[in-house]
Amino acid sequence: MVQYTGTRFDASFGALSDATRRGVLEQLGRVDASITDLAKKFHMTLTGMKKHVGVLEQAGLVTTEKVGRVRTCKLGLRRLEEEAAWIERYRQIWAVRFEELDKVIAEQRRKEKVDGRKQRKKRE
Repeated sequence: MVQYTGTRFDASFGALSDATRRGVLEQLGRVDASITDLAKKFHMTLTGMKKHVGVLEQAGLVTTEKVGRVRTCKLGLRRLEEEAAWIERYRQIWAVRFEELDKVIAEQRRKEKVDGRKQRKKRE
């Protein structure tokens, strides 16, 4: 079993757990933006957006650079490859389980169909 650093995953998944932060990442995927621009786009206060950007920055998903009075945000270097691999592993586990469940359900339906025919024949 592959071991992952819990704190790194915690930071990543914690950052991604908020819809606003996911929206910020989507926006920054299109174009770099200042915290002020992001705050306007998401209809929130500058302080609120600074907090969201801070969480993203701690997770390594966003970097900021201050030039004069403007703090510009851009996507960080983290590409979430380890997190995606972790999710994929569990997706595969669940896919196998659902395939097995489908087989059980199909077999149960087949038996019910056969039993239904037997009962109709008994009544005739």
